[in-house]
Amino acid sequence: MATEDAIGAVQRARHAAQGSRPLGELERLVMEQLWAAEGALTVREVHEQLSGTRELAYTTVMTVLDRLAKKKLTERERDGKAWRYRAAAPREEMAADLMRDALDQAGDRREALVRFVGQVSDEEAALLREALAQLDGKG
Repeated sequence: MATEDAIGAVQRARHAAQGSRPLGELERLVMEQLWAAEGALTVREVHEQLSGTRELAYTTVMTVLDRLAKKKLTERERDGKAWRYRAAAPREEMAADLMRDALDQAGDRREALVRFVGQVSDEEAALLREALAQLDGKG
Protein backbone atom coordinates (compact mmCIF):
# COMPACT_ATOMS: atom_id res chain seq x y z
CA MET A 1 0.00 0.00 0.00
CA ALA A 2 2.82 2.40 0.84
CA THR A 3 4.37 1.72 -2.56
CA GLU A 4 1.06 2.50 -4.30
CA ASP A 5 0.85 5.75 -2.30
CA ALA A 6 4.39 6.69 -3.34
CA ILE A 7 3.65 5.92 -6.99
CA GLY A 8 0.47 7.99 -6.77
CA ALA A 9 2.40 10.90 -5.30
CA VAL A 10 4.96 10.73 -8.13
CA GLN A 11 2.19 10.61 -10.73
CA ARG A 12 0.41 13.58 -9.14
CA ALA A 13 3.66 15.57 -9.08
CA ARG A 14 4.35 14.77 -12.73
CA HIS A 15 0.77 15.64 -13.62
CA ALA A 16 1.00 18.99 -11.81
CA ALA A 17 4.36 19.80 -13.41
CA GLN A 18 3.23 19.10 -16.96
CA GLY A 19 -0.05 20.95 -16.66
CA SER A 20 -3.05 20.12 -18.76
CA ARG A 21 -1.56 20.98 -22.14
CA PRO A 22 -1.26 18.12 -24.63
CA LEU A 23 2.07 17.63 -26.34
CA GLY A 24 2.94 19.72 -29.36
CA GLU A 25 3.79 17.94 -32.62
CA LEU A 26 7.57 18.04 -32.12
CA GLU A 27 7.29 17.06 -28.46
CA ARG A 28 5.13 14.09 -29.48
CA LEU A 29 7.64 13.02 -32.15
CA VAL A 30 10.48 13.19 -29.63
CA MET A 31 8.48 11.25 -27.03
CA GLU A 32 7.66 8.58 -29.63
CA GLN A 33 11.40 8.07 -30.16
CA LEU A 34 11.93 7.69 -26.42
CA TRP A 35 9.01 5.29 -25.99
CA ALA A 36 10.27 3.14 -28.86
CA ALA A 37 13.85 3.00 -27.59
CA GLU A 38 15.29 0.07 -25.65
CA GLY A 39 17.15 2.44 -23.32
CA ALA A 40 17.92 6.10 -22.77
CA LEU A 41 18.89 8.18 -25.83
CA THR A 42 21.22 11.13 -26.26
CA VAL A 43 20.13 14.32 -28.01
CA ARG A 44 22.28 13.27 -30.97
CA GLU A 45 20.54 9.88 -31.23
CA VAL A 46 17.08 11.46 -31.13
CA HIS A 47 18.18 14.09 -33.66
CA GLU A 48 19.55 11.43 -36.03
CA GLN A 49 16.32 9.41 -35.83
CA LEU A 50 14.13 12.44 -36.50
CA SER A 51 16.37 13.79 -39.27
CA GLY A 52 15.33 10.92 -41.50
CA THR A 53 11.86 12.42 -41.86
CA ARG A 54 12.26 16.10 -40.93
CA GLU A 55 14.83 18.83 -41.19
CA LEU A 56 15.57 19.83 -37.59
CA ALA A 57 18.45 21.62 -35.96
CA TYR A 58 20.31 19.71 -33.28
CA THR A 59 19.68 22.61 -30.88
CA THR A 60 15.93 22.38 -31.49
CA VAL A 61 15.91 18.74 -30.41
CA MET A 62 18.09 19.63 -27.41
CA THR A 63 15.63 22.37 -26.38
CA VAL A 64 12.61 20.08 -26.75
CA LEU A 65 14.24 17.38 -24.63
CA ASP A 66 15.21 19.94 -21.99
CA ARG A 67 11.64 21.25 -21.84
CA LEU A 68 10.23 17.73 -21.61
CA ALA A 69 12.59 17.09 -18.68
CA LYS A 70 11.43 20.28 -16.95
CA LYS A 71 7.83 19.13 -17.42
CA LYS A 72 8.83 15.82 -15.77
CA LEU A 73 7.86 13.89 -18.91
CA THR A 74 11.41 12.61 -19.36
CA GLU A 75 14.14 11.57 -16.99
CA ARG A 76 17.75 12.32 -17.80
CA GLU A 77 21.10 11.07 -16.65
CA ARG A 78 24.64 12.17 -17.38
CA ASP A 79 26.72 10.11 -19.78
CA GLY A 80 30.08 11.89 -19.91
CA LYS A 81 29.34 15.35 -21.26
CA ALA A 82 26.01 14.33 -22.76
CA TRP A 83 22.59 13.74 -21.25
CA ARG A 84 20.67 10.53 -21.88
CA TYR A 85 16.88 10.83 -21.86
CA ARG A 86 14.12 8.28 -21.34
CA ALA A 87 10.37 8.65 -21.05
CA ALA A 88 9.34 9.12 -17.42
CA ALA A 89 6.21 7.04 -17.92
CA PRO A 90 4.69 4.75 -20.53
CA ARG A 91 2.69 6.26 -23.38
CA GLU A 92 -0.50 4.75 -21.92
CA GLU A 93 -0.04 6.62 -18.65
CA MET A 94 0.32 9.90 -20.53
CA ALA A 95 -2.87 9.13 -22.47
CA ALA A 96 -4.69 8.43 -19.20
CA ASP A 97 -3.42 11.74 -17.78
CA LEU A 98 -4.71 13.61 -20.84
CA MET A 99 -8.11 11.93 -20.56
CA ARG A 100 -8.28 12.84 -16.86
CA ASP A 101 -7.35 16.45 -17.70
CA ALA A 102 -10.09 16.62 -20.33
CA LEU A 103 -12.60 15.22 -17.85
CA ASP A 104 -11.48 17.72 -15.20
CA GLN A 105 -12.19 20.57 -17.63
CA ALA A 106 -15.50 19.23 -18.88
CA GLY A 107 -17.82 20.93 -16.41
CA ASP A 108 -20.41 18.15 -16.20
CA ARG A 109 -18.25 15.06 -15.69
CA ARG A 110 -21.17 12.66 -16.00
CA GLU A 111 -22.27 14.12 -19.34
CA ALA A 112 -18.70 14.08 -20.65
CA LEU A 113 -18.32 10.42 -19.68
CA VAL A 114 -21.66 9.48 -21.25
CA ARG A 115 -20.69 11.23 -24.50
CA PHE A 116 -17.25 9.62 -24.49
CA VAL A 117 -18.63 6.12 -23.92
CA GLY A 118 -21.18 6.74 -26.69
CA GLN A 119 -18.31 7.28 -29.15
CA VAL A 120 -16.17 4.23 -28.37
CA SER A 121 -16.16 1.06 -30.44
CA ASP A 122 -17.69 -2.18 -29.19
CA GLU A 123 -14.18 -3.49 -28.49
CA GLU A 124 -13.27 -0.37 -26.49
CA ALA A 125 -16.55 -0.61 -24.56
CA ALA A 126 -15.71 -4.21 -23.67
CA LEU A 127 -12.26 -3.10 -22.46
CA LEU A 128 -13.89 -0.41 -20.30
CA ARG A 129 -16.30 -2.96 -18.80
CA GLU A 130 -13.39 -5.31 -18.08
CA ALA A 131 -11.37 -2.52 -16.41
CA LEU A 132 -14.35 -1.49 -14.27
CA ALA A 133 -14.96 -5.11 -13.27
CA GLN A 134 -11.32 -5.42 -12.18
CA LEU A 135 -11.63 -2.26 -10.10
CA ASP A 136 -14.84 -3.57 -8.51
CA GLY A 137 -13.01 -6.79 -7.62
CA LYS A 138 -10.27 -4.85 -5.77
CA GLY A 139 -12.72 -2.90 -3.62
